[in-house]
Amino acid sequence: MIPRYSRPEMTAIWAAENKFRIWFEIEAHASDAQAALGVIPKEAAKAIWERGAFQIERIDEIEKETKHDVIAFLTNLAENIGDEARFVHQGMTSSDVLDTCFSIQLAQASDILLADINLVLESLKKRAYEFKYTPSVGRSHGIHAEPTTLGLKLAGHYAEFARNRERLLQARAEISTCAISGAVGTFASIDPAVEKYVAEKFKLSPEPVSTQVIPRDRHAMFFSVLGVIASSVERLAVEIRHLQRTEVGEAEELFSAGQKGSSAMPHKRNPVLTENLTGLARMVRSAVIPAMENVVLWHERDISHSSVERMIGPDTTVTLNFALNRLAGVVENLVVSPKSLEKNLNQLGGLIFSQRVLIALTQAGLSREVSYDIVQRNALKVWEEGADFLMELKHDPQVMDYMKEDELVKLFDIGYHTKNVDIIFKRVFVS
Repeated sequence: MIPRYSRPEMTAIWAAENKFRIWFEIEAHASDAQAALGVIPKEAAKAIWERGAFQIERIDEIEKETKHDVIAFLTNLAENIGDEARFVHQGMTSSDVLDTCFSIQLAQASDILLADINLVLESLKKRAYEFKYTPSVGRSHGIHAEPTTLGLKLAGHYAEFARNRERLLQARAEISTCAISGAVGTFASIDPAVEKYVAEKFKLSPEPVSTQVIPRDRHAMFFSVLGVIASSVERLAVEIRHLQRTEVGEAEELFSAGQKGSSAMPHKRNPVLTENLTGLARMVRSAVIPAMENVVLWHERDISHSSVERMIGPDTTVTLNFALNRLAGVVENLVVSPKSLEKNLNQLGGLIFSQRVLIALTQAGLSREVSYDIVQRNALKVWEEGADFLMELKHDPQVMDYMKEDELVKLFDIGYHTKNVDIIFKRVFVS
């Protein structure tokens, strides 16, 4: 993670201070549970809480010698606690601390990301209602298809992010497990009640079978969900980038006062924010495969997953946090051009109503095959000669044999394509 794409609240979760504070609390709560079971003196558990302290610089110094971060932490803790420190970490293994801490950090990160998704949802809902009935040409394969509305476009993205919110809630629940089970996860040297107690203190669930680590299928699920969310960010970003193209010009990012678009061309207003979001989405998704590969560990544990998680944990959550906030701002400040929307809607001289003509001819008695040929024949004149579709149809005897002119004109009504907008909006915005 780099400062350019980082926000303070999320980076604080992955700071050494927060990590070591969680480590200490795991050890201290475990000591309380051990004292309640009579395994260690209650005075020792009290002393751990009262004198328990750590110094990050000192931990780093010790680790240079021990080459083991948890041992370095425990050594520094003992320097501050004194004799009672011999009761710390009894029956526990490093993974009990590391994995439970990672679960806590991912849950903390999830809460921020959920709030970020809420910001995106709020901005999308606001703008969707603003442009609920604003006609826009719909495109398939990048080619003009039939009319839709700009509001419906945004409503579709709202529905997607609402699904992402549910996915993240599920992923948060799945990752929120605690393992305090000792070497190879058998609880041989520590009572399962200790795990239960620590889990309750951190609002986690005890891991049913932790071997010596929390199974990494949980983490694979979590980072996969972040990858899906990133893809949704990019899908909306790419839509905006296309709408901002000079040839389209239907919507664009806010170009603020004093902003510069190009070092060489002063006229440029580039979609830099959404292009940036595309790049950030790629980085978040890049964590998915390593997270899946981490599922496969040797026997009860190895540490091939460790270096991966030390990077993808902070990097993906920090990057996605930044991206979601940037996206919410882009949507909130999106500049829409009704004039360009109307111009593009009419660009193909009425071809966007071709399906209505096709259906009408079949209902008038022509076969679908013949109807299709008639409509396509007239449409080609618009493509190749710039003709007006309605005028071509009016001058086609085969069409006029089956339809009256006023009936034909009614087929070119934009309202036909927007008549169910309310129904769709009620499906999407249920609350």
